[in-house]
Amino acid sequence: MNDWRIREATQHDLPTLERIRAAAFAPIFASFRDLLGDSLYEIVQAREDEEQSTLLTSLLVPASPWQLHVAEGAEGIVGFVAFQLNRESRVGEIGLNAVDPVHSGQGVGTLMYEFALSRMKAAGMRAATVATGADESHAPARHAYEKVGFSKTIPSVWMCREL
Repeated sequence: MNDWRIREATQHDLPTLERIRAAAFAPIFASFRDLLGDSLYEIVQAREDEEQSTLLTSLLVPASPWQLHVAEGAEGIVGFVAFQLNRESRVGEIGLNAVDPVHSGQGVGTLMYEFALSRMKAAGMRAATVATGADESHAPARHAYEKVGFSKTIPSVWMCREL
């Protein structure tokens, strides 16, 4: 096993995190385009996909409710995970996260999710949530979440059409 560690992300990490985010989500965005078709994708999904970079940057703003951490080893940063703690509901949520595709399937996601879950538990959260897609491009993410104990799901279908 690799000798990865988790640490808090800094502004200095942002270019690397952006590179990892773009590489990890490229197949997902391509899947969305395939599922919707070019025209509908441009109308309903492209803007959201493009704004994911802005979302990543916002996670590092001091007032952000999200905590952003990176997994790194001798080769540098290999992934990142954002999570937040809702102290009122006592529910933690895993948000935007990605593993560098070069390191996919090597346990980086498991390490990051276990870290986030342990922080949630230590903070007194009663439950944890994560949202992901049901399409084939999200299968690795679903597998990683299941591997750390996420087992209850609410099926959802997002339907689109052109007018």
